[in-house]
Amino acid sequence: MLKLVETIAKALVRDPEAVVVSETGEKDGAVVIELKVAPEDMGKVIGRQGRIAKALRTVVKAASQKEDKKYIVEIIS
Repeated sequence: MLKLVETIAKALVRDPEAVVVSETGEKDGAVVIELKVAPEDMGKVIGRQGRIAKALRTVVKAASQKEDKKYIVEIIS
């Protein structure tokens, strides 16, 4: 799942080298995935009114059903 989030994020940002994806533990029975991007790329990852972030979370949710796990994607700068 980490590779999926990393691939999507790197396609969106101007500085793909600054993208860092890590699994930070569990929260409410779901695995937490942290997506770190450069501060100037935050707008590109979040999108207008959070549309891109919501779409990213939707893709992760759909992919996670194969693994029978829940994931939470947190975007931080």
